[in-house]
Amino acid sequence: MNLAAVVANPEGTFPRALPPRATRASRVARERLLGVVPEIEWRLLAPYVEEIRRLARERRAVILAHNYQTPEIFHGVADYVGDSLGLARQAAASGAEVIVQCGVHFMAETSKILCPHKTVLIPDLEAGCSLAASITAADVRLLRERYPGAPVVTYVNTSAEVKAESDVCCTSANAIEVVESLGAPRVIFLPDEFLGRYVAARTAVELVLWHGHCEVHERFTGGQLRELRASHPGVYVLAHPECPPEVLAEADYVGSTAGMIGAVSKSGASRVVMITECSMSDNVAAAHPEIEFVRPCNLCPHMKRITLPGILRSLQTMTHEVVVDPGVAARARRAVERMLAVAGGAGR
Repeated sequence: MNLAAVVANPEGTFPRALPPRATRASRVARERLLGVVPEIEWRLLAPYVEEIRRLARERRAVILAHNYQTPEIFHGVADYVGDSLGLARQAAASGAEVIVQCGVHFMAETSKILCPHKTVLIPDLEAGCSLAASITAADVRLLRERYPGAPVVTYVNTSAEVKAESDVCCTSANAIEVVESLGAPRVIFLPDEFLGRYVAARTAVELVLWHGHCEVHERFTGGQLRELRASHPGVYVLAHPECPPEVLAEADYVGSTAGMIGAVSKSGASRVVMITECSMSDNVAAAHPEIEFVRPCNLCPHMKRITLPGILRSLQTMTHEVVVDPGVAARARRAVERMLAVAGGAGR
């Protein structure tokens, strides 16, 4: 929980007057969070849920929350939840005038790329991504010069400028299909090295890789998983392909965030561990009280910059608006739309 942010609340955005009784929005949220958020914490969170939902209606806004958001955001105030691409699709399909992106900056940019005429807000401009920061548009241009004729496949976890230099984007779920759809013997695959290795082991296409990593997933080790299995016999291990190869080799299932959620439901396991960002386990656990979730997770410091007070302030002040240069957006949109044309589009 981001209770420290809620309690301190230095911006003074706490609702001035509490409603005389809980609305349907907060009642539904409370039901979803039973067993995840203690009652004493919920009393602090509920006024934010009430006011955020009221303002969202007033602003004609839709709130999108990534799977890595904390439960009070994921289950409490979001209209739609999911992976980065799923959220962008929801943004494009929504009739809302305003999109509040509860995720990191590249996700907000992707929503803006697909929804150029809508107002896209992100509650904290510092919510970045180590993977997106690992490569620039200039790097892509240099790689094209070094490997002439090789098409560029770029992971959605990148800036708009990098997407604009790419032939097509991909997600962790459809990366193999996207690479093979190009019909090229060699492909430049950017920027996640570990996802690239995972794809390279499953296709005959030669991949030119970049040394970008997710600071959450790269910290897991194969030794950790072996220790988990020893201390939790029978545990079902699910891992994201942004993890190092030694981790993926120890896992029972490897897949995107959306794939992992589906795999938990289908596994029939009574005890699972999700090798990914902490809050995802919390959010999936809320939907599966019958399953024991082991949680040796790593926090994403960027995702955790998004808080209930921050979301409320964003709706109150209509900040911070995400703007993408129209020329960059048009080129990036082509790469994203080409990805959408390939099957298996669920993403990180």
